[in-house]
Amino acid sequence: MHKDLIFPEIKNVYVVAVKEWNDDFGANIWIAYLVNHQEEEIDNIMVVTKASGTLQGEMRKTSLLRHAYPVLGAFSATKIELIPPDLEVLDNEFMVTFFQGKTLYDKKYFITKAQFAESNLQRLPVLEKDGIIAR
Repeated sequence: MHKDLIFPEIKNVYVVAVKEWNDDFGANIWIAYLVNHQEEEIDNIMVVTKASGTLQGEMRKTSLLRHAYPVLGAFSATKIELIPPDLEVLDNEFMVTFFQGKTLYDKKYFITKAQFAESNLQRLPVLEKDGIIAR
């Protein structure tokens, strides 16, 4: 039965992180975005996020956060959530599920703590800003 399931490859849909000014923190903070860099919209989107890793010799894990979006248009982006400084030292996971037409897509994206270095910045599609693309 499982062999009958087809998991198509996701192309041109990304999770990215951009450093932007945040008034609440009074500093530039990483913000995660979902980017649709294709000619068709995607819909019924669910993004589940969590972070985990070792901090000062102890295993740390955040709660799961769930974000739902009815539609994300072609060549557009939407904010997922802030990544505050205390989560930059953990590995962040984004589980993205969406429909495109009648096809269901599902993928896990990761931004590791090592990726938050300024040396990893690159020009991001759609947003036209420098940031990090999750792998």
